[in-house]
Amino acid sequence: MFNKDRWSEIIEALNANKVRTFLTAFGVFWGITILVLLLAMTNGLRSGVTAEFGDFATNSMFMWAQRTSMPYKGLPKSRRFRYKVQDVEALENEIPELLYVSPRNSLGGYNGANNVVRGTKVGAFRVYGDYPTYIKQQPMDILEGRFLNYSDIEEKRKICVIGPDVVTGLYDKGEEVMGSYIQINGVNFKVVGTFKMPSSNGDAEQDANTVYIPFSTFGQAFNQGENVGYFAITAKEGHSITEVKEKVFDVMKTRHKIHPADDRAIGHRDISEQFERVNGLFNILTIVGYFVGALVLMSGIIGISNIMLIVVKERTKEIGVRRALGATPWTIKSQILQESLILTILSGMVGISFAGGVIWLMNYVLDLNGPVENFANPSVGMQVVFTALIILTVAGLLAGLIPANSATKMKPVDALRIE
Repeated sequence: MFNKDRWSEIIEALNANKVRTFLTAFGVFWGITILVLLLAMTNGLRSGVTAEFGDFATNSMFMWAQRTSMPYKGLPKSRRFRYKVQDVEALENEIPELLYVSPRNSLGGYNGANNVVRGTKVGAFRVYGDYPTYIKQQPMDILEGRFLNYSDIEEKRKICVIGPDVVTGLYDKGEEVMGSYIQINGVNFKVVGTFKMPSSNGDAEQDANTVYIPFSTFGQAFNQGENVGYFAITAKEGHSITEVKEKVFDVMKTRHKIHPADDRAIGHRDISEQFERVNGLFNILTIVGYFVGALVLMSGIIGISNIMLIVVKERTKEIGVRRALGATPWTIKSQILQESLILTILSGMVGISFAGGVIWLMNYVLDLNGPVENFANPSVGMQVVFTALIILTVAGLLAGLIPANSATKMKPVDALRIE
């Protein structure tokens, strides 16, 4: 065990050749630094890329209608068809694995023609006709007022919920927004709420330039009737939308007289499948990070082992004297192992601290200069620190094992003869 005399011996041994000790420790320092930074950068990429999914429920998909690619039941190829609001009830009744089926319609866009007017101010905004369930699929922070509800749907109320850039574009600073009216394609709507997307802090262009109105009101005001542009569909917990979606397609094909083998007629975007692919990619990158970092660390460990062999060679006579005075092989071996362990852990902990400083600096620069595309919040969890400590402990013991064995194999008489 460590005691005052043992600590003094270890410190004296490390100070005997400071340059050599520093260069040896630098290998471990650099290896653990590279390992931690690689994992932090991988997590930063993971955070940035997965942020592209927003807060939309990852067990969800979007589904829209396309042209048919096969004739069926007397109907021609390349036929257009439209989803209907009645499809919602059919999907919910026939597929119990579904949690939410939200029909949606959209109008205009932030990069299109001006479609929203308030007094003398106009703007081009994306207008969505939605059901109240959509906020459960795409969480958003309601800043004032409320979101849509089923009374709005049933009574076809002309109300709307608007994003922060709509407020900025149509209202003067400090002007009351709640209860005011905006005009969408010539139809007046009362503002009952404002929102922002939590993942984008309200400043992502598409999200911020959005107006939500009741789905039924959208159909009546803009001559869509019961037509549905597309669906946002979420599966229940314990069921993957990737596995359930084929049932959804079968129901839609039956209801709209589409050939069962016609896979081109129904377009979709499986958020769950894409999310799993991205997660799988970054899991592989994490493994690669550990592998590359471990290889760099290994070079430092080999350096410590070589230096400890030299130290043992230089201290051969001292070891002989200790053996002659009654020191057991385990006493000699434990001293060498402890010296190796202390050198490895100290240099490794400095490397972890240095890597932590670099990670803090990266996050500070990101906060100062704004977000970078596909990169956000580089960081490592405590499990990485604990793993690094375990690696350092094992590596330190391994680095000292060969020199320790070499020191105990030498006979005391032979050791005392060496000048």
